[in-house]
Amino acid sequence: MFHVEKFADSLEELKPLFFLCHDEIASDKAALSPNYAAYLNLETLGSLLLVAAREAGELVGYYLGFVAPGLHYATVMTLTTGSFFLHPKARGKFAGVKLFRAVEAEARRRGVDRIFVGVKSHKDASAVLRRLDYGLTESYYGKWIGD
Repeated sequence: MFHVEKFADSLEELKPLFFLCHDEIASDKAALSPNYAAYLNLETLGSLLLVAAREAGELVGYYLGFVAPGLHYATVMTLTTGSFFLHPKARGKFAGVKLFRAVEAEARRRGVDRIFVGVKSHKDASAVLRRLDYGLTESYYGKWIGD
């Protein structure tokens, strides 16, 4: 069900899921407008990780993260989560746990030392992460200052 895939190859299938995810979790007023060119560039550099969730060939979820040496700890290869989403029809039966186990396996294969995952405070997925022994390391606060 979970496979590492090329972003470029899966992009058209990913687009509707990006918008479903945004509709479900967005807390600000900004319209979603993914910078696909930046994602494609990061993939070319070897810095993008896409783990796709498929059921009978249909894309039903994804994890997107960025692999790079830490900015404060240059010797620590870090995977920073951009976003993750499972379609409601794909949830349950520990699907979130399985998705992150697949992410961790690929991260280890790529030499990652540390994974950071952010969750929305109003749509919290922390239970999945705690089940996988992730610990709270930071809290991010946001403030919309645009028009």
